[in-house]
Amino acid sequence: MTTSTLVRELQPEIVRQPRSVERLVTGRPTSDGAGVKLTRVLTQPLQRRLDPFLMLDAFGSDKPDDYIAGFPDHPHRGFETITYMIAGRMRHRDSAGHEGLLENGGVQWMTAGRGVIHSEIPQQEHGMMEGFQLWLNLPARDKLCAPWYRDFAADELPRLRTGEGVEVTVIAGASHGVQGAVTRDTTAPLYLDLHLPAGARFVQSLPDAHNAFIYVYRGAVRVGEQEVPLQRMAILANAPGSDGVVIEAVEPSRVLLIAGRPLNEPIAQHGPFVMNTEQEIYQAVSDFREGRLGT
Repeated sequence: MTTSTLVRELQPEIVRQPRSVERLVTGRPTSDGAGVKLTRVLTQPLQRRLDPFLMLDAFGSDKPDDYIAGFPDHPHRGFETITYMIAGRMRHRDSAGHEGLLENGGVQWMTAGRGVIHSEIPQQEHGMMEGFQLWLNLPARDKLCAPWYRDFAADELPRLRTGEGVEVTVIAGASHGVQGAVTRDTTAPLYLDLHLPAGARFVQSLPDAHNAFIYVYRGAVRVGEQEVPLQRMAILANAPGSDGVVIEAVEPSRVLLIAGRPLNEPIAQHGPFVMNTEQEIYQAVSDFREGRLGT
């Protein structure tokens, strides 16, 4: 389906009581894997506030030393990872037999479930590598489900263009009647990449009980009276009766809009394992050390 077809079929998003910004968050520079430099935007202290989301990392550099070693074999259990590649090439391999090449504009969605050991290795020695990795929690009943994996090339991701010229990639959830690449019944994640011309407005309905935030990775935008500058996360307030968000571009901007239904379950995390109890964490660590995780 072409973009022009989508424009004719768009359904309006009605927002009568838009959310305001609760607070702005500055990411924390860190490194992960074999020394990949990145910014941790959603950190562990924010997990309860932004339930069901556990982590958001932003990475971007044209210096090979910042990314070239990648993420060698490492385990995961109990959640999902969504990797969105803006620029660059990275190869995924895991213990469940999945393999894929993530390239410009593509998305890799992996459900770790009961456990996988995987690697993510850059397939380039120079040039820009830029993207995001989001961790999405699994409900207790699904934490030990079978692992699942899917690569989406850029041209497989649903897109739309609003009347104000905002270009939207719908990675998860739905916007303006366009269904995203992935849906999840329990956490109901919404994951949009918005490209806004200067002065353009974007309107998205959101249930008032869902936790939501935006991250500005180009330009600057305004939500209500609050300007959100470059490389800032804005946590959106959960006011009773609020029905969505209105984002206005101060200049040409690119923004992630992410929202989801909270699980309201205990969170126990130890590195790459996210479960509900400390005992389940001990079991995950034991399974990994004894070679049972990912088999």
